[in-house]
Amino acid sequence: MASDAQGVSATEPLWRVFARIGFLSFGGPAAQIALMHRELVETRRWLGEAEYLRALSFCMLLPGPEAMQLATYAGWKIGGVRAGLLAGLLFVAPGAAVILALAAAYAAYGQVPAVAALFVGVKAAVVVIVVEAFLRVARRALKGPRERAIAALSFLAIFALGLPFPAIVATAAIAGATLLPRTAAEATPLPRHPRLAATLATGLGLWWAPIGLLALTGQDFLLSLGLFFSKLAVVTFGGAYAVLAYMTQTVVQDYGWIGTAEMMDALGLAETTPGPLILVTEFVAYLAGAAQGGTGLAVAAAGLSLWVTFTPCFLWVFAFAPYIEWISTRPRLGAALAGVSAAVVGVIGALALWFALHLFFTEITPGPLALPLPDFRSFQPVPALIAAFCGWLLLVRHWGIVPVLAISAALGTVLSLAP
Repeated sequence: MASDAQGVSATEPLWRVFARIGFLSFGGPAAQIALMHRELVETRRWLGEAEYLRALSFCMLLPGPEAMQLATYAGWKIGGVRAGLLAGLLFVAPGAAVILALAAAYAAYGQVPAVAALFVGVKAAVVVIVVEAFLRVARRALKGPRERAIAALSFLAIFALGLPFPAIVATAAIAGATLLPRTAAEATPLPRHPRLAATLATGLGLWWAPIGLLALTGQDFLLSLGLFFSKLAVVTFGGAYAVLAYMTQTVVQDYGWIGTAEMMDALGLAETTPGPLILVTEFVAYLAGAAQGGTGLAVAAAGLSLWVTFTPCFLWVFAFAPYIEWISTRPRLGAALAGVSAAVVGVIGALALWFALHLFFTEITPGPLALPLPDFRSFQPVPALIAAFCGWLLLVRHWGIVPVLAISAALGTVLSLAP
């Protein structure tokens, strides 16, 4: 525990600080990480600068939303497991509540012509937002020809061959560990963690308890949904954009729970809410449940998705946080993660192209190797024009995501409903 944390928390309780962070955590992980740095390092000095950066590096090694896990780690460091649970929950809860309300409204009113027109603009902005994420991650991850080769092969693997994302991540990690350069670091001894076994047993038990209950009661839809989102929680490296391609591949193509248009709407709405972008899983689960069995099943599906998405996040932090210094000195692990980061670039590129094809063309046919090919006669000029304008605002003028989404939604409504 930080030595000065108790004195600071006497004037402002920890729960109030992390509640404020949770309600103000708009703008994606970069903005969320900057907000926590200001609150926890600069303003209250609950964590030191070097300690905060090591924690951030550690959380980026973990599957799941790094900003939420950083909040959990900060709470754990300041006040133990209870404070870590409180910090993580307060980071997620505001966004989860907003997403639930938006999902319910969308399921009820999403097919109204005016609402559908609004979402034409939202989808156009989403295409550009994913392109921006692709460029941002590419600049950071593609440091040489080997990384670029891993990214290109990963793009082909998921876009042209339809290979599962977990297999791509595993292959990229092996390629990175064997082919990419390793950064030398002074080794530190492996620390003792006397509660590791108990932490793992408790975390795994809580994570899988609802899955086991669903298996016993024969709830096939919820069981399939819980298993899928549990798998997703293990492979969410590189941020939510990386697994959106995998999620789209599974929930749209394999299970048919929702359509591609609904997937894009889900991402657009998730971009406007506080909290981690991976909360898009709650929106997708709600829509899938509503399609399968109405509001009751939709709420159960949304709750289950939150449980299996975020329970592992707490498990990773509480189990492995004591090893933060040791992990930071493992060069082979760093090379493996560099390979995964390169693969993430290719996967995000595939996601951007997939969304663009399904927005700009109404007819898509499978080509060689199941490659999706558009019918150019079905080109849609309105979303293409809105996407071009959003691209200028985001990539050239560097506007924020929320105002661009608002403008694109307004343009979609006006242009789509114009006589």
